[in-house]
Amino acid sequence: MKKVLIANRGEIALRAVRACRSLRLEPVAVYSDADRNSTHVRAADRAICIGPAPASQSYLNAPALITAALGSGCDALYPGYGFLSEKSNFAADCRKAGLTFVGPGVEVIALMGDKVAARRTAKKFGIPVVPGTEDAYSVAEEAAPLTTEIGFPLLLKAAGGGGGRGMRIVEEAKVFVASFMQASAEATAAFGQPEIYLERYFPRVRHIEIQVFGDAHGNAIHLWERDCSIQRRYQKLVEEAPSPILDAASRRQMAEAAVTLVRELRYEGAGTIEFLYDLASGSWFFIEMNTRIQVEHPVTEEVFGVDLVAEQLKVAAGERLSITQPSQPSGRNAIEFRINAEDPNAGFHPSPGVVSKWQPPKGPGLRFDSHIYEGYGVPPFYDSLLGKLIVKASSRDEALSVSQVALDRFAVAGIATTIPFHRKLLSERAFRDGSADTRWVEREMLT
Repeated sequence: MKKVLIANRGEIALRAVRACRSLRLEPVAVYSDADRNSTHVRAADRAICIGPAPASQSYLNAPALITAALGSGCDALYPGYGFLSEKSNFAADCRKAGLTFVGPGVEVIALMGDKVAARRTAKKFGIPVVPGTEDAYSVAEEAAPLTTEIGFPLLLKAAGGGGGRGMRIVEEAKVFVASFMQASAEATAAFGQPEIYLERYFPRVRHIEIQVFGDAHGNAIHLWERDCSIQRRYQKLVEEAPSPILDAASRRQMAEAAVTLVRELRYEGAGTIEFLYDLASGSWFFIEMNTRIQVEHPVTEEVFGVDLVAEQLKVAAGERLSITQPSQPSGRNAIEFRINAEDPNAGFHPSPGVVSKWQPPKGPGLRFDSHIYEGYGVPPFYDSLLGKLIVKASSRDEALSVSQVALDRFAVAGIATTIPFHRKLLSERAFRDGSADTRWVEREMLT
């Protein structure tokens, strides 16, 4: 592997350029018309325009990406997260074209991308799954009889994807059909699949995920957990490691379950196993597997001192894992704050525009991953993520204190951001003591 096409944009594209350079690989960037002046374009050895601003005509244009890779002499393609990173058909097309797809096998992507099949797979290997249906349905009347067995409230979820799209909480039977039809329509629009499956709804849960890695030589490890419970409409806002609420037994059981799945799947590359942790009972259940790097991967990197993106590239090139299995959490704490171009005082409405001032905080224990600079025009066509502030410390209390100072020093003008939300979050007792659940932000902070 010598030259890598980075099939993404923004901060993850810039992150991949730097990882390539650390391994003496040649990075080739792609960009849409709207991203012509983005930092990753200037940072790469070469940059290729792949189409107009809309993602459907550029970053989601699989033939254009493959043509760009082959035309520039690349032998590998790095998908990052989002866009086509979990599309098994795209991975298959890359490999048919002779490109190394930096990710797991096509069959594994397809299997774990089907949320119902992923549930069955986890259950087969003895991993607890949320009680629910064994199959997915596209017709509400076919699924309705199963609600008696599951009970209300229940959760409708899209079989073909996640991120909160195609998801509905149903409190009672009389609204089931209407809710199902809405969820199915949203799932079709987002993923091209109308199928919905049903799960028991737990009102107060934490969202726990385990970072995993495998290679072609049969090695499989986990890097313990991240807690991603601070969410709005199922979108993560803050992530941290270790979880402030997990007991040692639950932590180890989840991690062992996750690495079991990696071994059984013969999984290659970076992945994340997501779990639901019920605060009322202390029970935990498998939710899904993400067959890619996560937005929040720097949390784990800071806790364990590793480079997960570089490791992805090395494993894709056929090397053995260079990261060894840590026997226990490192003792360090890290918290990531997603800085989005959204206005928290206006319902988190997107805030594209020109950044007239941009002064991220600097200092010991601080890391900031971003592609933004003063004068940069934030386009309205893509995800609103501007960057990620990661704070590392020897304890959670110290990390929270450093975070408060860092966010207070973060100076931005020209666009609205989520920084005021994060400042307020740090003063909330439920966040500081770990008692907040995944719906707490909407229920308590935004009412």
